[in-house]
Amino acid sequence: MKVFIQVPCLNEEETLATVLESIPTEIEGVDELEILVIDDGSTDRTLEVAREHGVRHFVHHTRNMGLARSFRDGVDYALAQGADIVVNTDGDNQYPQDRIGDLVKPILAGTADIVIADRQTQTIAHFSPFKKLMQRFGSHIVNRAASTELPDAASGFRAYSRASLLRLNVVTQFSYCMETIIQAGNKRLRIESIPVVTNAKTRESRLFKNIFHHMAKSGSAITRSYLMFKPYVIFATLAIFFGVMAAVPLVRFLAIWLLGYDTSGNVQSLIYGAIMAVAALLSLALGVLSDLQRTNRVLIEEQLERIKEMQYRR
Repeated sequence: MKVFIQVPCLNEEETLATVLESIPTEIEGVDELEILVIDDGSTDRTLEVAREHGVRHFVHHTRNMGLARSFRDGVDYALAQGADIVVNTDGDNQYPQDRIGDLVKPILAGTADIVIADRQTQTIAHFSPFKKLMQRFGSHIVNRAASTELPDAASGFRAYSRASLLRLNVVTQFSYCMETIIQAGNKRLRIESIPVVTNAKTRESRLFKNIFHHMAKSGSAITRSYLMFKPYVIFATLAIFFGVMAAVPLVRFLAIWLLGYDTSGNVQSLIYGAIMAVAALLSLALGVLSDLQRTNRVLIEEQLERIKEMQYRR
């Protein structure tokens, strides 16, 4: 059983040593434990610090490519090296690396495909009340899309089985966290959560400029995932909304006409209702086309899974 612990880094020379020193050197049930540092265009001594601490596996980006690409490239490297489990932590020492053994335990036992750490965000002192509220709301939306019950969907401290990684395909350029949950949930992968206590804050997040930027990016990723896996939810909602907006003026116009009143002053209601009816029909048509596209995507992803199995064959 081989476990790869990947550490995406962007100028983490001040904290990386602490991260590497706190990673366990052995885990019960694991034969090989390897550390992979993903250098996402660092300009400081991140690589030198990693080498000084005995790291032998590296993925290097000549410029900053973002967290999602770093995760994807790290997974590709780990799978090519024969990894059975891939654990993702951070170079800023946000997560308690001593809990890595607890993350992989359910996968080793065969009871989970993915294990995600619950940071218990309501107890994190440096999170503002608004940020805590948004974290809960974001997790709720992701759980609705994925049919899961995870308390902390945005947590990046996780473990993935080899089989789950062969089935997941990260397409976002922002963060893989929510996208992989929605994919995993819709692909019937088993996801578990374990509570952890995060370490003290070492720096501001480099993933987003502020909470509103984070909300916009996360909302975009969730909407895209909804369209990929549950397009009927969005388009059915739009069709119902426009249908109601069409029915109100049309029924009003019809009632006036049936009662024998002059309808010349209500033509605008007829026009507005017709426009809304067309919008409802277009939403319905787009929903049908999106659902057909979803079927096509499922077939393509099955082919990608077979290709990955051949590519990473041990």
